[in-house]
Amino acid sequence: MPVHLTSYLIMLPLLAWMVYKRVSRQFGRQPIRRKRMIARIVIFVILGGLMALSGLQRLALAEGLLGGILIGGAVGLVGLRLTRFEIDPAKGDCYVPNPWIGALLTALLLGRLAWRLFEMWQLQAAAGDAAAMQPMGQALTPMTLLLIGLLVGYYIVYFTGLLIHHRRFQNSHPGIATPL
Repeated sequence: MPVHLTSYLIMLPLLAWMVYKRVSRQFGRQPIRRKRMIARIVIFVILGGLMALSGLQRLALAEGLLGGILIGGAVGLVGLRLTRFEIDPAKGDCYVPNPWIGALLTALLLGRLAWRLFEMWQLQAAAGDAAAMQPMGQALTPMTLLLIGLLVGYYIVYFTGLLIHHRRFQNSHPGIATPL
């Protein structure tokens, strides 16, 4: 089996599992889990910082990332306004995310991944296996960093807003237990 196909056999099931988990969190009542949300915020801040380092190579990459973070932050604020908050007797403070925003972000992510895989496949078919294994800095484009920035900005703002809501909820409802 060719080496490039082996990487696809590993990557595609992992990608499918990640998409499934992401889509399942976009529908229905979700409990607010503070520790997980704080961990996700930290992960997205680190991811954004690491991606910003690639902007040191080319200014267009940094511009794409910054533009994506700003747009993602704005979309995160819209997502917070469209999120419904509920109290579940068993789960405590819960939120119901807007499925349209989640579906749009998922479609953008999958579309960009499919496009980049298609581009890499074309490059590989045209120039052989060695050309497909390009360094990460050359694989990143301003459009890719715009999308990464969109996700980073959205989730940082959205999870921070959920945590702020949850803190207010705890202060106004001290007797209701919430999961960590």
